Amino acid sequence: MNGTIKSYNDSQTVADKAICDLLALHIDQFLPEAESKIWHSHPVWFLDGNPIVGYDKLKAGVRLMFWSGESFEEALLKPGSGKFKDASITYTSSAQVVINDLQRWVEKSREIQWDYKNIVKKKGVLERLK
Repeated sequence: MNGTIKSYNDSQTVADKAICDLLALHIDQFLPEAESKIWHSHPVWFLDGNPIVGYDKLKAGVRLMFWSGESFEEALLKPGSGKFKDASITYTSSAQVVINDLQRWVEKSREIQWDYKNIVKKKGVLERLK
């Protein structure tokens, strides 16, 4: 596990740390080629410079987010409210994390990616996302 992500996880409550550790362990396992780091104050995994998956602590629990998750067509992932195609699920217990679901979503995140790294450079792309 990336050292800064471990520090992030260690700073959480016992229950939230269990969720974060479980997510990080399996995301690392399912995306071994990804770069992971703390980005905008929470753990994020990147492929080719694009954010793919990450999690953060919210008041409601630990939110697992996939940047292109709305395109996965997965009922358990709730669409975000922004301009992008993100979707997420929030956990309040590590027992709620279904590893088979996580693996399927991570595999989809590898195949279904918006090019967020270059989105501001491509004229009209942002408009097509709306």
